[in-house]
Amino acid sequence: MAGIKEIRNKIKSVQNTRKITKAMEMVAASKMRKAQERMRAGRPYATKVHAIASHLMQANPEYTHPYLVERTELKAVGIVVVSTDKGLCGGLNTNIMRLVLARTREFNDKNIRTQFTAFGNKSLGVLTRMRAEVVSQAIGLGDKPELDRLIGAVKVQLDDFLAGRIDAVYIATNRFFNTMKQEPTFVRLLPLPGKLADPYNLASATAVVNSESETAEHGWDYIYEPDAQTVIDELLQRYVEGLVYQGVAESMASEQSARMVAMKAASDNAKKVIGDLQLVFNKTRQAAITKEISEIVGGAAAV
Repeated sequence: MAGIKEIRNKIKSVQNTRKITKAMEMVAASKMRKAQERMRAGRPYATKVHAIASHLMQANPEYTHPYLVERTELKAVGIVVVSTDKGLCGGLNTNIMRLVLARTREFNDKNIRTQFTAFGNKSLGVLTRMRAEVVSQAIGLGDKPELDRLIGAVKVQLDDFLAGRIDAVYIATNRFFNTMKQEPTFVRLLPLPGKLADPYNLASATAVVNSESETAEHGWDYIYEPDAQTVIDELLQRYVEGLVYQGVAESMASEQSARMVAMKAASDNAKKVIGDLQLVFNKTRQAAITKEISEIVGGAAAV
């Protein structure tokens, strides 16, 4: 059995660890509220620009943007991977990278080349270790996504798509449901499918039903000012920006939620370990006292 001094040192070590995890839990809880507010504030814009792009797919514009053209054959694809810069957030990064690696394996089995854009240190580290082709990256994003940095990294994939070097662009991120649930998603960003599905389920079920009933009643067509090319180019650029920004915002909200839950579990486990060690410490100390008393009594009897 370990000595009293060793057990006391273990208790002190676990107590120090619990102080750290408790502090991280409180910090994550504070950041989580702000991240969730930011994520929810961006959803109406992402939902609206997605709805307009969906209606545009059902219209008959006189100008066809390259983002709307389905490629006949997939030879290469670009994947935007959104992860965290820091760890200690449970299985969040593990789940998203497991999904990305599974999809990458499927593409490789079909002889489709893959290239990656990494948002966050964790995804960059995994992609570097697997010797993937990383064409752009953005790390150290902080607690608030900045659209300029995001679009700067994604623009490499967009330019390759327009140049024909890749035939599709996908984005992998964690979708935020609630504090206890975050789900990895892998959706196609470009080209826009013929009938758009809501990538992050941003709209409510009622909104989806209303949209489908409107589509059934009438088709969509638009009058463009100043011209169709200018309007559609700008709209689809906003569409891509909106989905990328929302994907990162969803990931950041998921990160803080997952970290708060993980740190709370760590603090609770540390408290339990401290209780168990305290019990062992008391038993060991009592055994030492009993032994000393026995020795004193034995010595007195011998005299």
